[in-house]
Amino acid sequence: MTDQRRIEEAAARLRAASESGEPCPPIRDLIGTDTDIDVGYAVQAVNVDLDIAAGRRVSGRKIGITSKAVMEQVGVDQPDFGTLFVDMEYGDGVPIEHGRLMQPRAEGEVALVLEHDLDRGQHSFNDIIAATAYALPSIEIVDSRIADWDIRIVDTVADNASCGLYVLGGKPVPLRDVDLRTTPLQMMIDGETVSTGDGAACLGHPLHAARWLADVMCERGTPLRSGDVVMTGALGPMKSLVAGNSVVCDFGSLGTVTTYLEHASS
Repeated sequence: MTDQRRIEEAAARLRAASESGEPCPPIRDLIGTDTDIDVGYAVQAVNVDLDIAAGRRVSGRKIGITSKAVMEQVGVDQPDFGTLFVDMEYGDGVPIEHGRLMQPRAEGEVALVLEHDLDRGQHSFNDIIAATAYALPSIEIVDSRIADWDIRIVDTVADNASCGLYVLGGKPVPLRDVDLRTTPLQMMIDGETVSTGDGAACLGHPLHAARWLADVMCERGTPLRSGDVVMTGALGPMKSLVAGNSVVCDFGSLGTVTTYLEHASS
């Protein structure tokens, strides 16, 4: 197990990159492993705790690396999770300020908003359905603090699962009104289709992904709570973004969601 000093040094490297806007080298060299996920979560927890102490409010959790396409893109073979904060959340159509992100990539996802806590330890599929108030179309904009996205699983876990921002659609959809497993994704950047997929690409079903997260969060002593947003994972490959790009994700009956990355002069 990596000692606490190295964990704190790795957390400080990631925090400095976030504050300066300049990506840093991978942290796996500091902690001496690129596979020990528990060490990665220990690094993540240092910065999450500091953020909470500084007044940032947790809004939910995200699940990362849920589709085979994304696993292949980043060279890992299992999901991870990160913490969402209120200041990461954007509404449908709200532009994202220039300079807010370093190396952004967009993913189309199903977001769930919880009506009830998920704190039973091990959860059934039905527990997830019963706890969910509604689903929303969403865009996650992932953003690595690691230069050139040179990541292994421990790097992205330590980096809060490469959390950047998330954008929520404005029309809640009850689960009874949509089949999330067959929900399609068409993601367009500047009007060109760049990514397609469906709910089955997300661990077989977005609710399976949410079930995985609910169990893991209970194991770690921080259960999902009523009101939490759960970003369930990508339905198709993520795509890089640059200033000026507009992004539209169409999820069929679940609805659409849009965002725009401002230019420096905007």
